[in-house]
Amino acid sequence: MRAISPFLLTLVFCSVSTAAFPPPNILMICVDDLRPELQCFGVDYIHSPNIDALASRGRIFRRHYVQAPTCGASRYTLLTGRYGPVSNHALFQRAKQIQNQPGSVPASMPAWFRQHGYTTVSVGKVSHHPGGCGGKDWNDSSELEMPKSWDQHVLPPGDWQHPRGWMHGLANGEIRSDAKNMDVFQSVEGLDAIYPDGVSVTEGVRQLQKLAEAEKPFFLAIGVLRPHLPFGAPAKYLRPYANVKLPEIPHPKKPTGKTTWHGSGEFMKYNRWERNPIDDSDFATDVRKHYAACVTYADASVGRIIKTLHEVGVENNTVIVLWGDHGWHLGEHAVWGKHTLFEESLRSPLIIAHPKIEMPGEATEAIVETLDVFPTLCELTNVSVPEFVQGKSLQPFLKQPEKIGDVAVAYSSKGQTIRTDQYRLIVHANGYAELYDHKNQGETKNVADAHPGVVQEMMIRLHDRLDMP
Repeated sequence: MRAISPFLLTLVFCSVSTAAFPPPNILMICVDDLRPELQCFGVDYIHSPNIDALASRGRIFRRHYVQAPTCGASRYTLLTGRYGPVSNHALFQRAKQIQNQPGSVPASMPAWFRQHGYTTVSVGKVSHHPGGCGGKDWNDSSELEMPKSWDQHVLPPGDWQHPRGWMHGLANGEIRSDAKNMDVFQSVEGLDAIYPDGVSVTEGVRQLQKLAEAEKPFFLAIGVLRPHLPFGAPAKYLRPYANVKLPEIPHPKKPTGKTTWHGSGEFMKYNRWERNPIDDSDFATDVRKHYAACVTYADASVGRIIKTLHEVGVENNTVIVLWGDHGWHLGEHAVWGKHTLFEESLRSPLIIAHPKIEMPGEATEAIVETLDVFPTLCELTNVSVPEFVQGKSLQPFLKQPEKIGDVAVAYSSKGQTIRTDQYRLIVHANGYAELYDHKNQGETKNVADAHPGVVQEMMIRLHDRLDMP
């Protein structure tokens, strides 16, 4: 009998290994305006059983910070692995640069995985525009938000007519025209599909079922809209909060001195029945309960997606990321919204789960950034990490949750900020500095004048980070 050469044995072994251990899939769930208010983050009155179950299998990043307190700029960093413009149109600006200067723009995260053999699909609000198109109603396919990135980038608008209507829709196809004529919160009896997420998550589930049957690995991103304004969710999700006594709002007064405080314009433009949560505690409680209902509705959407992942049989070969695009003030600093550079705007949930994670369910207190997700997913799937990404892989924290993190930076049109374990420094465009000591009084007293050395040191670190190539 003729002997088989070592070279052929190696080829056979590699072929069997590749077939037995296909590249891991990626399922990324992006949730809009989600505060880190979940049971797995220590908030016991919130009903979030599905996200909590996911957290029990993964790593909870309790101090994850986004790069910008606004949807478009935050999602830019998630999807490119780089610091970027502060505008909600940041990805459209990038798309124009791709068109005008071909080859000058680094690949996006989905494009990178696409180049490495993945089928990439986006459903719902993953980039800033649900479905990824521009135009008046966000459905003009000649204006792509992320060219060369997705094999499919879809948003079924359902009764809301088009992606713009879906994005700001309430029950049964109600579309926002003039915000003052649309209620700021609502809870209507019915199935999940009477609100926008019910339609888009159904499409996400359908895409997941198709991708699981294909031979290629997939990168599927599904955007969950709620708890974005207006706060609308089926009535069944509000009922658990009917008799709940909410904790007091911490530091509810408008801060003194120069800060990035604002008048909550996005919230205040809706119909509020001539009530203001800043000076009406009962109305503030109503708003907070409707926000909580939207969180539980979002949790149900996450549950549908994870259940499908299990049913199609690819759960044990899929990396799952749940990411909130930024935080949201519910009365802290007398703000109802995002867009500040305070902790409430910049801290959001991040959970990463994969079958081989060590110490599943453990939380890490390490400071990490959205910037770090791209290189992390590369390492978890054995895809090469591109040189152009500016973050660091979170693999060390997936292996050892007790490891110490670094710093987190963020920016808005009003200034820039850096967060260390103890301090937050906010530097305004004119150079004015706010320094907050989280071990003493938190973000309620500016101690910059008392600690000029700390301000100087943190300012240097901030500029070094944002000047990265």
